[in-house]
Amino acid sequence: MASEIERKFLLRDESWRIFARDPTRIRQGYILGGAKASVRVRVSGDCAWLNLKSATVGVSRAEFDYPIPVSDAEQILDKLCVRPIIEKTRFLVDHAGHCWEVDVFEGDNSGLVVAELELASEDESFELPPWAGKEVSKDRRYYNSSLVQLPYCRWKRV
Repeated sequence: MASEIERKFLLRDESWRIFARDPTRIRQGYILGGAKASVRVRVSGDCAWLNLKSATVGVSRAEFDYPIPVSDAEQILDKLCVRPIIEKTRFLVDHAGHCWEVDVFEGDNSGLVVAELELASEDESFELPPWAGKEVSKDRRYYNSSLVQLPYCRWKRV
């Protein structure tokens, strides 16, 4: 079974930007999000995928990605996906032998910035960069599928 092992962190500051490279604009939408899994379509640069991901809370989740034509993905985003569409720019940031993905959200999720690190195993060690803050890997609110249901602009902040 295909799986993704991912840790998610909020950011302490903007210092990651001096190391950032390869910005990529991403649009993704959800066709179905249920108790067991979500189905999404993603366009990133000149590539597109249909993705199925288990709704399990935690750092390990089943995930399946299938490439599809960008024109099909654009039509699915426009006609079949729940609103709002997730829009973000992803930056790659290398730190201590790992490549971090920093997502800067736009639209209804503007203001949210999350760093993600994909690992080979749940117990793989890594060095936390100085710009990484609180871990939110097990907080469902930060899952992209949740940001469609309750966008960041509607979160109550104390």
